[in-house]
Amino acid sequence: MKRALPLVIAAGIAATACTPQVKIVAPDKPIEINLNVKIDQEVRVKLDREVEDLIADNPDLF
Repeated sequence: MKRALPLVIAAGIAATACTPQVKIVAPDKPIEINLNVKIDQEVRVKLDREVEDLIADNPDLF
């Protein structure tokens, strides 16, 4: 029984040495995200002459 105890301890150490470990470490430098985005929007509304005249004649239409 006394001989089995060191073997059990050695087997336990060997089993824990083989288990994979995952370590999560914070980076040394801060994370930098550069977003060089240019948003340009142009809206053009073209009306026919008839519609322009209709709106001019009826300003309360809209």
